Amino acid sequence: MPSVSDTTLTSPQQRRKRIIMAEPRGFCAGVERAIGMVEKALELYGAPVYVRKQIVHNQHVVSELEKQGAIFVDSEDEVPEGSICVFSAHGVSPAVRGNAVDRELKVIDATCPLVSKVHQAAIRSSGAGNKILLIGHANHEEVEGTVGEAPEDTIVVETVEDARRLEFEPGTNLSYLTQTTLSLDETKDIIDELTRRFPDIKGPGSDDICYASQNRQNAVKDIAAQSDLVLVVGSDNSSNSVRMVEVAIRQGTQSYLVNDVSKLDERWLEGVESVGVTAGASAPEVLVQELVTRLTELGYGDIGSVTTTTEDVVFSIPGSLFAHAGTKPAR
Repeated sequence: MPSVSDTTLTSPQQRRKRIIMAEPRGFCAGVERAIGMVEKALELYGAPVYVRKQIVHNQHVVSELEKQGAIFVDSEDEVPEGSICVFSAHGVSPAVRGNAVDRELKVIDATCPLVSKVHQAAIRSSGAGNKILLIGHANHEEVEGTVGEAPEDTIVVETVEDARRLEFEPGTNLSYLTQTTLSLDETKDIIDELTRRFPDIKGPGSDDICYASQNRQNAVKDIAAQSDLVLVVGSDNSSNSVRMVEVAIRQGTQSYLVNDVSKLDERWLEGVESVGVTAGASAPEVLVQELVTRLTELGYGDIGSVTTTTEDVVFSIPGSLFAHAGTKPAR
């Protein structure tokens, strides 16, 4: 299987057609940690281990964990009382946590630490008497969890138009937070409008956009500038993957989201000499390499890469994962 270091040039046509791989791409530290926690839970406690929602937004990852004995459910109410229950990387609301306690579930919390940081910021902001404007998509699990920290004080702002429609009583203290997986350009426009309308609004101490989302978006911009077409490997419900497609299109390069190689429409390649390839933060590298293999079969034999930054972030699996040792999961 080709890797980014391969440069197979077997014909003039292949020299002309090339693949440009984005670095970094694919799994981020939070995703690796969450998947590792499910795998470790299965090792420690045996199957079944229940996971509330998709552990990360990628069906391939979910299917592989199901083969190992994980059972994915939409609600903690579907988990048998007393069973092991893993919360996904996107986080949950206090109401979900409370319900899990009431049902005596043995909880393993795989919430990404960067998402947890936003939760804590919401708690502090609400405690300080602020109304919170949460920039994000209302139906996204991460946003649902964050809103749950201060539901009476939080308003979700999805668009610049939403920001323009907001009205508050004089003297209302305001702050804003953002969903971690949004586009930097997308949040900038909304933040600019909020600060224009409400000059005293308080922002987070640091950018809420996670390092992985930012790095992958920057890398997409770089490969889009050198490509006729950009393919982003990721699932339809992966917010950060969808945002990457949008970033490429805003750069003026046609881009498509590809769940896996079976979703590659070869008509997209008509007249295309250079294809940029990247992957969302929840997409496994094996799916990228399968796509690259198919592209080389179609004549894209020159494979190179563009590196915008090197990631060295690691989130360790917490020791609390072992708290339920000796416990037999309910069946």
